Amino acid sequence: MRSRLSIYILMLAISSSLVTTGCAPILLAGVGTGAAIAEDRRTSGAFIEDEVIENKVQHKINQRYGYSVRVNAVSFNYNVLLAGQVPNEDVKRDVTALASEVPHVQRVYNETEIGPIMALSSRTSDSYITSKIKARFLDAQKFSVNHVKVYTEDGTVFLMGIVTREEADAATDIARTTNGVKKVVRLFEYGVRENIGNRNSNDYDRQR
Repeated sequence: MRSRLSIYILMLAISSSLVTTGCAPILLAGVGTGAAIAEDRRTSGAFIEDEVIENKVQHKINQRYGYSVRVNAVSFNYNVLLAGQVPNEDVKRDVTALASEVPHVQRVYNETEIGPIMALSSRTSDSYITSKIKARFLDAQKFSVNHVKVYTEDGTVFLMGIVTREEADAATDIARTTNGVKKVVRLFEYGVRENIGNRNSNDYDRQR
């Protein structure tokens, strides 16, 4: 079992590296994007639009601030998480505004920190933490790994997804007990198990 878990962590780490270095098209061609959409609780339109939103938000922020900031945009079901480092409160407010201007964005969670840009070694550690959490999700088999989106920034783990309360708690427990995690922030949208599509879009649980 440990061997299988280690192999999966390694595969996830390689995947993250390929995306960072611009090799994502080669990777995505082999992992079955259609299957991922089929297993996702978002509509196919939301699944695709989230990718578009992330790219547009990232482009707007990079275009305005260049290398003076480091802000990553993560979108799930039209809700955007901003994480990274900015130089001051004015810039922090502005990146929220920039993200809000992108079509179809419903809500922006700005979790950026004011301070110097994080070192590459810390970013690598964050990627590894994310990989470990996803591997533990898979190993626990308490819910589909595709139902919870994981992003780690400076040891803080952000969890997004359309889930039941039981799934949210299970994901939180797994993330919180993963080595290297400092804290967990839940940005979940809850749905009814019998009909996950009938959900309250304003029912989010944001706990540290």
